[in-house]
Amino acid sequence: MRGEVLHYDQEQGFGFIAGADGKRYTFAHEDLRREMALARGDEVEFQPNGDRASGIFSIRAGMTSPARGGSPAAPAPLPGSAPAPAHFSRNAENGTAQSTGLWSYFWRGLTTNYVNFSGRARRKEFWGFCLFWTIGLVVAIGVGLSVDLSRGDGEGGGDGPVVMFGLFGLYVLLTILPWIALIVRRLHDLGLTGWLAILCFLPYVGGLATLVFALIPTQAGDNKWGPVPAGVRL
Repeated sequence: MRGEVLHYDQEQGFGFIAGADGKRYTFAHEDLRREMALARGDEVEFQPNGDRASGIFSIRAGMTSPARGGSPAAPAPLPGSAPAPAHFSRNAENGTAQSTGLWSYFWRGLTTNYVNFSGRARRKEFWGFCLFWTIGLVVAIGVGLSVDLSRGDGEGGGDGPVVMFGLFGLYVLLTILPWIALIVRRLHDLGLTGWLAILCFLPYVGGLATLVFALIPTQAGDNKWGPVPAGVRL
């Protein structure tokens, strides 16, 4: 069946296709017939499998001509044959699988996922970000306090620990968006709407709500926000 790409998140490896039959299909990296770059509006051919598309092949990629510097299109599989396996990682842009280490999750939270409210975040990603965020906060407070003490502002004189409070406020301000985005993705991983993140910022119950959302295991299988995060054992 022919369709059009409605959305594709290269980072999360998940997207949607509008089929010629008027239905919307989900797909993941492993559903691509071969490695290819997809963007919104691209025309593709695919095999419908319930609400999921498989064996996806970009028509644009298939029409690339060798005379224009492109590679010849891979031959289409015979009817009834299984699609060729996709031998590429979740991060096809650099050809290597994304690391699932605690520091890697924190670093991506401050860079590629800074305002990423789509996709899913496993428990390890949440706690990895929490760990290194706390370390960064302690460092910021320590540096600020040291500067204040050297100026004589932290021992009852001067204007008080203004540098410490300044660095504390700046650090929180710069990391509030990644925190919100992470909580939203964590809720998606549980199969819940991201709007429940509002509970995490309510007085008295916010801390408890955040802890509960952080401890619940990943929802088994794909959901409408994406496939199971890499590294999760179900």
